[in-house]
Amino acid sequence: MSMRIAVASSIAALMGIAAPAQAADLDEIIYAKELPVTQPVEIGSGWYLRGDLGYSTRTSGAATNYSVFSAGPPATYTTTPFDSSTLNGDWSGSLGVGYNFTDYLRGDLSFDYARGRFAGTTSSTAACAGLTTGQCASADGQSYEQYGFMANAYVDLGTFVGFTPYVGAGAGVTRVGWKSYRNDQTCISAAGNLCGATPATDRDRPGTESWRFTYALMGGLSYDLSKDLKLDLGYKYSKIKSGNQAGFDSTNVAAGATGFQVRDNGFEKHEIRVGLRYNLW
Repeated sequence: MSMRIAVASSIAALMGIAAPAQAADLDEIIYAKELPVTQPVEIGSGWYLRGDLGYSTRTSGAATNYSVFSAGPPATYTTTPFDSSTLNGDWSGSLGVGYNFTDYLRGDLSFDYARGRFAGTTSSTAACAGLTTGQCASADGQSYEQYGFMANAYVDLGTFVGFTPYVGAGAGVTRVGWKSYRNDQTCISAAGNLCGATPATDRDRPGTESWRFTYALMGGLSYDLSKDLKLDLGYKYSKIKSGNQAGFDSTNVAAGATGFQVRDNGFEKHEIRVGLRYNLW
């Protein structure tokens, strides 16, 4: 009996010693300092994609004169005005990627493409070859393609009921590629009828390609179709630097002509543009 009492007393004593230790462990668990909470980081927030389609209400900058070569001797080049000349380039398009730096400032890089055509007319008071009367005339035509890269910056002026007006500006380079220049000649009599005795000769001139500085000014209004998708309607003015358009034909080159016969005055466009902007995150 005494042995049992001794064992029981020993167990009780041990439990009494262990109890404070357990309580201390619980206190440490319950009152331990709070660990810092890791917040999720939003990677890539602010990036967007854009696509636009443009229609040019006016395109100017057509060549107003051309060079006439005379082998001589001495060889000479005479600047002669076109009777008329025009540029047309109705449609254009662009794709880009951009970033919203703040609620009011954003920027993007875009790839732009356009194409169109030059048309010009010429005439001469000299008699047509093989005839004593009549007048040489021509209808000239040449197509072009343009593609380039622009860096653009925009200021959004605040959002009102889903509508956000903005203004912007951009600068970059454009590759202007002129195709073959076609010169369709005719011989017109004083009465206005075609002279059939000696048909005039049609000639082709080689086109040119060159990179040119470009700048643009923009303004418009976007509308929130959804949280991440915006409809954009705007105006864009752009100016592409002038450059060479066409060289001399093979006949003139064989006679010693060098350089370029036609040079454009640069492309100046006024466009109405519609597009979409999609926020990636």
